[in-house]
Amino acid sequence: MTFTRIATALSLLCAGSVWAQTSYTIRITEPSHHLADIEMQLEPHQAGVVEVKMPAWRTGKYEIMDLANGVRRFVVKDESGKELPVQKSEKSTWQVKLDKPSRLTVSYQVYANALGGRSRHIDETHAYIDASAYLMFTEQSRAEEALVSLQVPKEWRSTSGMPRLGAHQFKAANYDVLIDSPIETGIHQSFTFKADGRDYELVIWGEGNYDSQQMVTDLQKLVQQTDSIWQGYPYQNYLFIVHATDGVRGATEHLNSTVIQRDRFTFKKREHYVDFLATASHELVHTWNVKAYRPSEMVPYDFLNPNYTKLLWISEGSTSYFQDQLLLRAGLMTHEEFYADIAKALDKFSRLPGAQVQSVAESSFDNWISLPGDHADNFSVNIYSEGYLVSWMLDKWLLDNSGLKANYRTLHNELYQRFGKTTAFTADDVKTIAKDLTGDSLEPFWQAQVETPMELDSKALLAAAGLELVYPKGQKAFTGITSSNKEGPEKVSKVLRDSPAWRAGFTSDDEIIAINGLKLKAPLEERLKDFKPNDKIRVSLFRSGRLVELELTLGAVPDGQPKVQPVAKPSKTQQAFHKAWLGVDLPKPAK
Repeated sequence: MTFTRIATALSLLCAGSVWAQTSYTIRITEPSHHLADIEMQLEPHQAGVVEVKMPAWRTGKYEIMDLANGVRRFVVKDESGKELPVQKSEKSTWQVKLDKPSRLTVSYQVYANALGGRSRHIDETHAYIDASAYLMFTEQSRAEEALVSLQVPKEWRSTSGMPRLGAHQFKAANYDVLIDSPIETGIHQSFTFKADGRDYELVIWGEGNYDSQQMVTDLQKLVQQTDSIWQGYPYQNYLFIVHATDGVRGATEHLNSTVIQRDRFTFKKREHYVDFLATASHELVHTWNVKAYRPSEMVPYDFLNPNYTKLLWISEGSTSYFQDQLLLRAGLMTHEEFYADIAKALDKFSRLPGAQVQSVAESSFDNWISLPGDHADNFSVNIYSEGYLVSWMLDKWLLDNSGLKANYRTLHNELYQRFGKTTAFTADDVKTIAKDLTGDSLEPFWQAQVETPMELDSKALLAAAGLELVYPKGQKAFTGITSSNKEGPEKVSKVLRDSPAWRAGFTSDDEIIAINGLKLKAPLEERLKDFKPNDKIRVSLFRSGRLVELELTLGAVPDGQPKVQPVAKPSKTQQAFHKAWLGVDLPKPAK
C-alpha cells in the first residue's frame, strides 16, 4: 500500500471517529514480580472480524522486538459481559468475530521486565510505560482519541508528555501519539523550568552521583540553542526522563519527551557528564529530525513489520552530527572537547574495514537485520557514526556551493518548514532543497557518498575550517583484537579484517590463555606493552574447547589518541568557514 493510500485511509478513519475514544486502564498489580493488568475498552463500528494488535517494535529502535511476548490471559468480552472466542492469527494479533457491533472490553496481563529495552519495566519503585509494549490497537482505534488511566501505589507520581487529565490520567489525540509519549510513574524527583515560552520537566528515577540542580541549569541552556537550526518548535512542553540505575545504558526519543538511561555513578566525572549532556542533546534534536519530519517510508509507522528506508543515516547520523554543535554553542562543551570527539570519529573511520564494503544507504535499509560484533566493523558501516561523517561532508558541500550562505543546519530547517506538518520527506526532497540553497545538483555527491561506500577526505574537511589532525609520534604494538577478561580467560570479541590477528587466523570467541608459553595474567592490552611492533609472539588459546597455538607478527599504530587542533596560522577564509560551519569563532592555536 502506498503512503498516499495509507494516509487517506487514516484520515477517513479519523473523519468517521470524531467522537470515538478508546480507553485503557493499567493496574500495577504485582510490582515486585513486574506484572500489570491491562483493560482496553473500544467500540467497533461494524460486525465481522476485529483484529486486536500489539506493536512488534517501538519507535526509536529499528529492530523487531516482539513486544507481544509478555502478554498472557488475553480475554475479550462484549457489552453484556459475555466472553467471546479469540483466535490468535500471528505473534502480535488476536482476532475476535462479532455478529453485530458491540462495545468490547479487552483484558490481558503484561510482564514488564525489559528496562534496558526502554519498552516496559515495573518494580516496587516505579513503572516505565512505553505504550507500544503495554497497549494494543485496532485499525479503527488507531485513529481514535486515547484515554489512559493508571492504578498505582498511592505514593507514586505519574508524568508524561501527554496532556494530563488527573494525577494518574492522560489523553492522547490518537494511538500514534500515545505510543510516542511514554509515562514514568513511581517514586522520583521532579524539576521544572521554562525557556522561550515552553515548559520543561526533568524527572529522575534512581539514586546516583548526579547534581540535579546542575542538570536543570544545563538542560535549560541546551534547549535554548535549537533556534540555531530550526525556526519554531514542534512542542509546547517537553519531558526529560532520566533512569539512574545499574546494568542498562541508552536513550530513546519520543514526540515531546525522551528517556535516558545511565549507570547511577556515571554523572560526576567531567567526561561522563558531557556524555550525558550529549545524549540529552541527541534526543532533543530528534524532536525535529525524526518526530517532526522523517523518511516517507516510515509515515505512518507500520507497527508489525520493519519500516525499510535508505535514509536512517539522516535520522540518526545527522542527529549525532548536530548534538555536540548545540552543546558547543551553549557553552556546555569546550572547543577542545568538541574537537576531541571529531578526532575520535575520524580515527575510528580510518580503521574501519566495513567502510570499503557498505554505503550509508545500504546500512540504513539493512539496519533492521544488522549484525553486531566484528562482522559489523569488518563488512558494515553504522548509521550513527558514518551517518555523522556523511552529514559533515554534506555540510561542507552546502557551504562550498553557497558561498557560506547555507549549511546543513539551513537544510534541516527547510525540511522542518516544508514537511513539519506532513512529516514525510524523501531523498528527492533533500536534493531539491540542496539545489534551492546552492543552485547546484546534489546528485553527484549523493551517488558518490550516500549510495556507494563513502570516500572521506578528512584533511580537506578539517583544513577548510582551519583545523588539522595530529597523531602522536610514538608507536605501539597492534594486533587488531578487541577482547576482555571479565569472566576468566581473555575472550576475543572482535578481530579487524586484514589486521595482523586476522591474517594469523584469530576469530571471535577465542579464549587467550598464554603468550610465548607464559600464562596471561594481565589484560592482553597491558601484556602487549612488553613487545614492540614487528615482534613475533606465540599465542595459546582455546577455540571451541580445543587448544590452539597461533604465531602472530605484531603490527604498529600510533601510541595515543590523535588530536584535532587549529592550524598555526589560519587564513581569513578558514576563519570565516569555521564560523559559518559551527556558528562559533575558530579559537587561537595553543602555544
